[in-house]
Amino acid sequence: MKKKLLSGILATAMTMSLLVGCGSSAPAATETAEAPAAEAPAAEAPAAEAPAAEAGGAGRVGVAMPTKDLQRWNQDGENMQKQLEAAGYEVDLQYASNDIPTQVSQIENMISSGAKVLVIASIDGDSLGTVLEQAKEQGVAVIAYDRLIMNSDAVSYYATFDNYMVGTKQGEYIRDQLDLDNAAGPFNIELFTGDPGDNNARFFFGGAMDVLNKYIDEGKLVVKSGQKDFDSVATANWATENAQSRMDAIISANYADGTKLDAVMCSNDSTAQGVTNSLEANYTGDWPIITGQDCDIVSVKNMIAGKQSMSIFKDTRTLAAKTVEMVDAIMKGSEAPVNDTKTYDNGTGIIPSFLCEPVFADVNNYKELLIDSGYYTEDQLK
Repeated sequence: MKKKLLSGILATAMTMSLLVGCGSSAPAATETAEAPAAEAPAAEAPAAEAPAAEAGGAGRVGVAMPTKDLQRWNQDGENMQKQLEAAGYEVDLQYASNDIPTQVSQIENMISSGAKVLVIASIDGDSLGTVLEQAKEQGVAVIAYDRLIMNSDAVSYYATFDNYMVGTKQGEYIRDQLDLDNAAGPFNIELFTGDPGDNNARFFFGGAMDVLNKYIDEGKLVVKSGQKDFDSVATANWATENAQSRMDAIISANYADGTKLDAVMCSNDSTAQGVTNSLEANYTGDWPIITGQDCDIVSVKNMIAGKQSMSIFKDTRTLAAKTVEMVDAIMKGSEAPVNDTKTYDNGTGIIPSFLCEPVFADVNNYKELLIDSGYYTEDQLK
């Protein structure tokens, strides 16, 4: 895959593996006590060898998730816990309310309580170096989950979706929907990505802009606000309210006079929801194309209602299943399965990674991807 902008369980097979290109998939998720608060080819040597945990038998696994405020993390945590327990492991699942000291404390407790493997979706990829030194000293393996942990040689593996491809698919969707290769334009577009401390945000944004920059340079796409660089379009904590506030200001300064807004590239659903809220309150023109990611229930409902155009579907059951395979291999003293040993450098070296392939959902295929697969029920999307 071209990456111009960037340097750097075990479960029953199911039909979703044909839709999401990961090596294995998992059973449909069911509701657990961890309900959402708001709603229900190896080429290089690993940067850090994973410590061999106890061979065979069960062990303790610490799973550190960033927050329960976003639906997707609840699903990630639930799926991880369910599949690890089904594989015979004891699981310590914690959410940190997007508070870095809380997450550090939780990880310290996991280490002291005997976890042999840590699966960590970090709040800030640069904030865990010290606590992970403790893990390394005690022979605890670390899998960075979805978000790459930076500048730590304690990280053994990385399990994620192909995040550059996520952005590429969003950019291609806008290109195709506006027919940019044939239409005269110009078309007005605004850009929203995620938290500057989340390494994934740069991959998402880079993938999208590698598609869109050509048309911006030609003048076929116009960013009326002038906000085009990563720092200008980043959204602290991926927070809906932050995206909404920024969109309010953009509309007031650039579109309040009736100027048409044709598209908004949003890297995920929480930012897309903020943009949607702002448009509903402040914009009177024709509804623009809006991209997203995660297929949160709110955003899927918005797609059905015509308020959001698409969302990247990252089946957390699939990612959890692959992560459980990694955990099991580590516990048995084996090398974990990876399919990328070139892309993800966390500042200490390349981290061996497994990348699952994302797909996009829109009003035309959401039933097949989300309902027929058992990810959601029809009632959840009413």
